[in-house]
Amino acid sequence: MSIALAPLIIFAASQVGTPGPANMALLATGARFGFRKALPFVAGVALGKQLIIWPIGFGLMELAETQPWLFIALKYISAAYIIWLAWKVANLRLNTATSDVGAPGFAAGLIVHPLNPKAWAMIVGSFTAFVGPETATLTATATIAAVLLGCQLILHPIWTLAGDRIAKTVAGTAVEPYLMWTLAGLTVASVLFVLFGGGT
Repeated sequence: MSIALAPLIIFAASQVGTPGPANMALLATGARFGFRKALPFVAGVALGKQLIIWPIGFGLMELAETQPWLFIALKYISAAYIIWLAWKVANLRLNTATSDVGAPGFAAGLIVHPLNPKAWAMIVGSFTAFVGPETATLTATATIAAVLLGCQLILHPIWTLAGDRIAKTVAGTAVEPYLMWTLAGLTVASVLFVLFGGGT
């Protein structure tokens, strides 16, 4: 099995843990409705990513078997895009007032990731940067699905339960830029390790 598992986990954790449309929605939902009432929304957000992981996985891995050069090209294109996203994260500032979320619910959470460009880039990047083209489609897809879901089950509730408190504490302080640059740096480091450090 040719999967750079450790860098994949670091990448997934840094991506799932950084501010983005989904985490901002989770933060706002927890702040407005409380942790318990937000749980159906949290579950929907976590499971919603699975709706795009599997189709992307089977499509990309099948493509890698017939057009390996295209797989390699996608690897570098997605890496460049992820680094660009990391730059955006580094310059992002926490602000709960910018999230616009209705009443929480499972169905509302389920569609967050399918409509989230960051989620698509994260999933494509996971396949193209951390999985070798010779890896079995089912193995690659199941591994990425499990890693991302594991990170979500840990980090999404944290955003919902403590995100608002963290935002109120860090937003506008001298610590905030350093926090955002650290999160962005972890993302870039995981991608560069695979591209130039001998990873898959």
